[in-house]
Amino acid sequence: MTVDRDQVLRTAAALLTRKATATMDEVARASGIGRATLHRHFAGRDALVRALEESGIQEFEAALDAARTDEGPAGDAVRRLIARVEPAAGLLAFLVTENQLFEGEVNEGWDRLDARVAALFRRGQERGEFRIDLPPAWLTEAFYGLIGSCAWAVQDGRVAPKDFQYMIAELLLGGARRSVEQ
Repeated sequence: MTVDRDQVLRTAAALLTRKATATMDEVARASGIGRATLHRHFAGRDALVRALEESGIQEFEAALDAARTDEGPAGDAVRRLIARVEPAAGLLAFLVTENQLFEGEVNEGWDRLDARVAALFRRGQERGEFRIDLPPAWLTEAFYGLIGSCAWAVQDGRVAPKDFQYMIAELLLGGARRSVEQ
């Protein structure tokens, strides 16, 4: 039997986004293969997570490209990016959490993505669309945090999936403070 590595990764991503503590045995069962077969492709959990990380980076990079983040008003570009990231939000949430286990290791892919997202926020600041008292690096981290939090809230059924894009965009772009009109 030939094992489709990409299918195993997709299955692992789906499982781990719902249950971050899933074991390699559970990943193998969900993939319909034996643990030994899984280990032939991924020596252990770290190898599996690193393969998922590369997949997640590729998906996020494709979302950035599709969102055309350098076109039009920055706020509109952020909304397009949220929409394009939504299908991979659970995987990205898992990876952000899991990557904290690899302290001190820097993945050039994440650095490249961070730079692109920060550039979007910087462009919005330079054009007067976004607050200038918050650094682009912080806005980037806030973006990731909201994507992850909303992905988990949707998975747990605490919020409606149809509200994913709206909730993130409104909180990120509008801020948490309510402005009182006079």
